[in-house]
Amino acid sequence: MRRQRILGFTAVAAFALLIGHGIAAAQAQGQAAPQVPDATAGITRQVNLSPQDQLTQSDAFLSRMDGSRTVVRQALEKARIARDVVKTLCLNDKMNQLDVAIRSARERRESLSAAVQRNDIDLSNHEFTILSVLKQRADQLSAEANQCIGQEAGFVGESAVSFTVDPGIVDDTSVFQPPGGGVIVDPPNCTSCVK
Repeated sequence: MRRQRILGFTAVAAFALLIGHGIAAAQAQGQAAPQVPDATAGITRQVNLSPQDQLTQSDAFLSRMDGSRTVVRQALEKARIARDVVKTLCLNDKMNQLDVAIRSARERRESLSAAVQRNDIDLSNHEFTILSVLKQRADQLSAEANQCIGQEAGFVGESAVSFTVDPGIVDDTSVFQPPGGGVIVDPPNCTSCVK
């Protein structure tokens, strides 16, 4: 029994060494090691605003988010009055998500204000970055709410569809003749298909 354990351990160790050697050889031949994915999701940016400007900008973010919430709330009320269940459910979901984003943004605004009072630039940049992401999320939710009610995000004004019919096109289907001028005949019945 002990001998089997030692052989099993030796086999695992040899396998690990072979794998390690294969990876080292591949790297030595110029093949790059697997890259670790970037966890920033492309949303990092350098904050160039002073802490006071960050406070002012965060107030503007909150104002815009509240405006988006008001628009979605009004659309939700209209959908409820019209008894449109699909729009009501969709808008209610977007409204709840907007409420969470706004609540979180207000908490971050308070943290930003405290960081500015302590003159902690790193923390204020961090809080402002999170506020910026929350504002982007609110904008996205507002666009999704517009899709709930059937309006596209980039849609401005009323749309109209117009068409013209070419007068040279014959609209008389009675003059249709099958290709070859022959008569269309039904295919013969399948005798093996009838039971």
